[in-house]
Amino acid sequence: MASREEIAGLFPTMVSKFDASKSQGINSTIQFDLSGDNGGLYWLRIADDGATYGEGQAESPKMTLKANADDFAGIISGKTNPMQAFMTGKIKIQGDTNLALKLMPLIS
Repeated sequence: MASREEIAGLFPTMVSKFDASKSQGINSTIQFDLSGDNGGLYWLRIADDGATYGEGQAESPKMTLKANADDFAGIISGKTNPMQAFMTGKIKIQGDTNLALKLMPLIS
């Protein structure tokens, strides 16, 4: 099980791996609602020129991803297939599901 600090550390890593060349026209905020003792609320804001992140409730997110924090860590690390996690209910998407499909190539 990942610690709360390790889960929080995933977001700066996602931003550092962010490929702005693939984000043209997205300009959206994504809320991450991660459950479990090591979970919490985080957000990722994607714009043409890059990405920023923060902790807490996002203002007007276009999409919310809900998952157990450990399942989310597995997806980000590449140990868990994101589509399989979605199909088995390990992650749930509220809002713009097309944005979810665009997310992984931007941060992997």
